[in-house]
Amino acid sequence: MNNVEERKTAFNRLFGELEKTREFFAPGRVNLIGEHTDYNGGHVFPCSLNIGTYAIAQKRSDQKIHMYSVNFPEQKVIELDLQAIRYQDEHDWGNYPKGVIAQFQQSGYRFPSGFDVVFEGNIPNGAGLSSSASIEIATAVLLNRFYHFGLNMKELVQMAQRAENDFVGVNCGIMDQFSIGFGKKNHAVLLNCKNLNYSYSPIKVDNWSLIIANTNKKRGLTDSKYNERRLECERALTALKEMHDIEYLCDLTLQEFQESEYLISNELDRKRARHAISENDRTRRAHEALAKGNLEQFGQLMNESHISLRDDYEVTGIELDTLVEAAWEQGALGARMTGAGFGGCTVNLVKTGEQEEFFQNVARRYKEKTGIEPSFYTVSIADGAHEL
Repeated sequence: MNNVEERKTAFNRLFGELEKTREFFAPGRVNLIGEHTDYNGGHVFPCSLNIGTYAIAQKRSDQKIHMYSVNFPEQKVIELDLQAIRYQDEHDWGNYPKGVIAQFQQSGYRFPSGFDVVFEGNIPNGAGLSSSASIEIATAVLLNRFYHFGLNMKELVQMAQRAENDFVGVNCGIMDQFSIGFGKKNHAVLLNCKNLNYSYSPIKVDNWSLIIANTNKKRGLTDSKYNERRLECERALTALKEMHDIEYLCDLTLQEFQESEYLISNELDRKRARHAISENDRTRRAHEALAKGNLEQFGQLMNESHISLRDDYEVTGIELDTLVEAAWEQGALGARMTGAGFGGCTVNLVKTGEQEEFFQNVARRYKEKTGIEPSFYTVSIADGAHEL
């Protein structure tokens, strides 16, 4: 829900009049297929959602920044000096917008004044729908428009990714920020993460609905085995370079990998590479399937993606596997984990009109096995970040 009155009330209470405020929005994202391919130089196929991060802001006359989140009122107002932006554990969520501010400064952009801002998000926290990248892009668009820096969306996206890599310390690829910045209503984005070439694919799901199911098992990306998987892929890449002149794992076709996977002596590393390269192949085939309107094939590729993430990449776990298997039993056309894994969400194509039955039956099966109540969201594909 877009709680516009809650944001405005909070801003008015904390910072005064609303006359000169401006408002910005950056969506969350879900990756339809193409998981853990981004940092391996492959393709991803995300779309931006009609849920995300809102920011209402107003310039100040001094060099101070005041930030507040409706979602984390216990944090109170975070006060910053533009001359001393640094990472602080106690600022929690505030480190994401701070990282973006720091990136602008490191890139040579100067702020003539600070600002007051109230953030409010309706992305489920910790669900893997990219609330961190959403607040980063919302901040980047705000700064760019407020201070007339004139950067294009690609530059903002890259700056937001660097903020997460260098300031927050999460070694993420560019997919989250890119899909949030470049999202388009009723379209998915096929993105080549190696060179940032991209194209839009119209999503015509006809009688099917896009459902996000949340395991409600919280997981922090920084605390997960994400960096460990990257290291395993890098070791596999080093082994394959003995035969192939490649920069990334996904420079290889699936056939080329199958003919030379014996070069990777470590079985674990071999499985990680197999997932990345086969997932890249699945993602391109999924794009082609949707272009032809073949939803059945697209759903099958989603299912195969989950199996690969479960068996070769080992980033699912009992919660995600149970949710996906229950969705398959309930007739989902396609179901898979989405995001980094280790908790978070699944994405499902469910027959329109059968959602309530799907929710009830999947929730019952999931709670019986895990003891946790899942959450469900029917979402639509929306435009990327913009000023409201």
